[in-house]
Amino acid sequence: SDGHDLIGLAPYFAKVLPDAKFIAPNAPEPFDQASFGYQWFSLGDMSMERRLAGTKAAKPILDDFIDEQLAAHGLIEKDLALVGFSQGTMVSLYTGLRRQHQLACIIGYSGMLVGEELLKDEVKSFPPVLLMHGDADDILAPENLTLAANALKTVGITVRSEMRPGLGHSLDERCIMMGMEFLAENFGVPLPHPKPADA
Repeated sequence: SDGHDLIGLAPYFAKVLPDAKFIAPNAPEPFDQASFGYQWFSLGDMSMERRLAGTKAAKPILDDFIDEQLAAHGLIEKDLALVGFSQGTMVSLYTGLRRQHQLACIIGYSGMLVGEELLKDEVKSFPPVLLMHGDADDILAPENLTLAANALKTVGITVRSEMRPGLGHSLDERCIMMGMEFLAENFGVPLPHPKPADA
């Protein structure tokens, strides 16, 4: 996919963080399995070795982008939340947990934790993490949710996770609502309450 897809979350998250800037970059490479879309690394080889190599190669690209955006807006890591979907989740977790200074939080939809075996020795910061996955996902196996949550908890990261019944490789309303709640909690802002109907 591309950044236009995930930026669709911005109007919902803006209800919680109305003064935030939402940035959804395209991944750095054209998608090599079709004539449209972008990828952080090739999906042609889905072995764990290739996923790890691709995620490692993507890390400095995302790090540089984060540094540029923080500097451009006069912000620091605690002002930043990373939100990823699928490959974006893999790269966000891999990069965010290895940054010197802690991010506000990381939200990962329909993804997985890459390089679990390296995390204990490489983790540098411990942002809270929200993970959500559909139990009907036929792109990335649903069990990746539990594997990731358990591995993150093992190294001392606070994790909230939820498996969504009947959901494929996608997001649903509950995923969006949980994301809003998680952002509100980690930025210390109140959740907006629906206005009562006129009597």
